[in-house]
Amino acid sequence: MTSRPLRFVLSFALASAAPVYGVYAQSQPAPAQPVPTQPAPAQGDQGLDVDDGGLTGSVSADGAWQDLGIAITNFATDNDVPTSTNAGSTAALGRALSQVVASDLRNNGLFKPSGPDGLPQPAYPQVQAPDYPTWTARAANMLVQGYVRAGADGNLTIGCYLYDVQLKQQLVKGGWQVGPADWRRAAHKCADMVYSRLSGESPFFDSKIAYIAETGPKDHRMKRLAIMDSDGANHRYLTSGQATALTPRYSPDYSKILYLSYLNGQPSIYVYDLASDSQKLIARTGAPTMAPRWSPDGKWILYSMSTGGNTDIYRISSNGGTPARLTNTPGISIGGSYSPDGNQIVFESDRSGSQQVYVMNADGSNQRRISFFGGRSATPEWSPRGDQIAFTHIAGNLRIAVMSPSGGGMRYLTNSWQDEAPTWSPNGRIVQFFRTEKTSGKSSIWQVDLTGKNERKLPTPVGASDPAWGPVRP
Repeated sequence: MTSRPLRFVLSFALASAAPVYGVYAQSQPAPAQPVPTQPAPAQGDQGLDVDDGGLTGSVSADGAWQDLGIAITNFATDNDVPTSTNAGSTAALGRALSQVVASDLRNNGLFKPSGPDGLPQPAYPQVQAPDYPTWTARAANMLVQGYVRAGADGNLTIGCYLYDVQLKQQLVKGGWQVGPADWRRAAHKCADMVYSRLSGESPFFDSKIAYIAETGPKDHRMKRLAIMDSDGANHRYLTSGQATALTPRYSPDYSKILYLSYLNGQPSIYVYDLASDSQKLIARTGAPTMAPRWSPDGKWILYSMSTGGNTDIYRISSNGGTPARLTNTPGISIGGSYSPDGNQIVFESDRSGSQQVYVMNADGSNQRRISFFGGRSATPEWSPRGDQIAFTHIAGNLRIAVMSPSGGGMRYLTNSWQDEAPTWSPNGRIVQFFRTEKTSGKSSIWQVDLTGKNERKLPTPVGASDPAWGPVRP
């Protein structure tokens, strides 16, 4: 089942402007001084709009913040009471929340936080009144503190604060009301808030990943559709493995997953509805079919199909119907990925004699090759920012690389034996892919940031391939 958007209950206050106050829901007062009952935006504020659907907007930053000493403490509680979460009581939940926040910030490759283990732990009243001398003595530049409270209805209120220790100043704060099953989402929202304020980048921790779970021998592998949080938690299989599943993609609104299924050898494009756990058939082509992809507005689906010795790219309504052919050249054209504005499509084709990357307008016009750097180039995917295209470069080994939409500035992000099928984080700063081991043939999901220096393997219960990173959750 999909979860509802988190309810945002504290607005953000930027250090560069006067405070912006928000409100808690009735019967959920703030842990410190009262706040006005109506938001009072600061003059010149660039901050966030608040509504029942969650968060919109962006947090400004003064510049790039790297290698900061960020201390993260256990989230405090006003009353240690049992909860229906899998973490335990509110005190245990406070520890778990801080551990998720620390893990998010540590694993993105930009920050090196300390804690929560081994650090002094604030009492509940100190969450909004930090003991700055303690943190100055520990050479902490930034301090993340928070709290968790349990309501009579079983729901949780979770607050998160970021302080500049040297300036003795609050930089940003946020709070969320969540159901017990969604406590990890509040932790990811907290990490997103801290990450965005310090780095100036858009958030990405509160997102999900669809992928293909692989089990069994190499020549008879079961491939199931699966989903998980961006850190590998809350793992769930969506299909049984009776039919092979391939190349999943989240819909822009997170409600559905598009994927290719082979049942009894029949290629079929399905949309899996996450709220109802039901599937809708979009197309059963009767011919080899590959790589279905959403348009940015969710109204269209691209896919590749082989007929008459050619493989071309087609577009069909996400409700089904008659497809339109976008390419029509000898050879194989496959793997269309829309630009964020929906105006262009990047794809691979061997029309020049080997796999290369091409770009065309969304209607199929103005097709042009952009990869001219030797070897072969495959599986391109446009960055959510629109400024880069990730792809698999094949010159001996298979490596993940990026280039500009015009084909310039190519550079490698990985250097392994077989890395392929890149997918972007929602903020366009990290590329995820799957890596196949040379000896065993087992595949696993990895990610690397745009520096190429920070690689990380994601935990999955079985072998994993074809990752697809969804947008930030509402």
